[in-house]
Amino acid sequence: MGKRKNHQTGKSMSEQQQTIEPVKHYLNGLQDRIVGALERTDGRAKFRVDEWQRPGGGGGRSRVLSGGAVFEQAGVSYSHVFGDSMPASATKTRPELAGRGFQALGVSLVLHPLNPYVPTTHANFRFFSTDEKKGGDAVWWFGGGFDLTPYYAFHDDVIHWHRKAREVCLPFGDDWYSKYKKWCDEYFYLKHRNETRGVGGLFFDDLNEPGFARSFAFVKAAGDQFLPAYLPIVEARKDHPYGEREREFQLYRRGRYVEFNLLYDRGTLFGLQSGGRTESILMSLPPRVRWEYDWRPAPGSAEAVLYDQYLRPRDWLPPD
Repeated sequence: MGKRKNHQTGKSMSEQQQTIEPVKHYLNGLQDRIVGALERTDGRAKFRVDEWQRPGGGGGRSRVLSGGAVFEQAGVSYSHVFGDSMPASATKTRPELAGRGFQALGVSLVLHPLNPYVPTTHANFRFFSTDEKKGGDAVWWFGGGFDLTPYYAFHDDVIHWHRKAREVCLPFGDDWYSKYKKWCDEYFYLKHRNETRGVGGLFFDDLNEPGFARSFAFVKAAGDQFLPAYLPIVEARKDHPYGEREREFQLYRRGRYVEFNLLYDRGTLFGLQSGGRTESILMSLPPRVRWEYDWRPAPGSAEAVLYDQYLRPRDWLPPD
């Protein structure tokens, strides 16, 4: 691939690095913006900043808020790691890239609110690039998305969430929302429970076919849309009264989050397989959770509504 000179160091800079630098700049800024907005929304707690280095190459900046007025725990992490051989989780669908050097950048967040009427949410936006010096030219792709996990579902909130997801996709193609919404439903599915983790959103991976500029533009559109999609729901529900029943149900349903992240989540597997920092990888887990043997919601209850109407794939929006 072509080279250009880096006038600050006098060394040549590969096209691989030219693609990584704008992604790195955007992701750092996105982490800053999300952290700032969440602190303002919470109004009491601040994020702890934890800089870390990975022995195998690279590092990151984890930011974690605990014991807030709105968020019981919120983690927003940035990482940029590299190594000589891609982990198995990253080459599962691309076996021809096994053994290649790599760089991986990403922002990942999970927000666990205190009030059971505020949904948990997860988002991540990431970029992978293989080493151009081993096995031929560099290969790159984007991945990510955002999804919503309510405990007590409000239909208007779900519609708002999916409208914001569709707004991300419309400038890029008529089928992008339906494709990535379906992928999200399929990915965040607990096979052993026969239920979705929540009400979905967007999920995409291996995105490179539209070219770098258009793929990166889509990732930025999704990243920029996260706060407008989530914060109005928080503001509408954070002061909703609740009691011990609702809190116990929230803690029980958080167990599904733990089950998914430890059994299926590719990001968790990639982080552990690549030798990432364990505390940062597992910051997505809730601070408090409970399991109960063979628990079932009472027929007709608010908890049953979640199971009956929301924990399965649905077309939430009418055709546009």
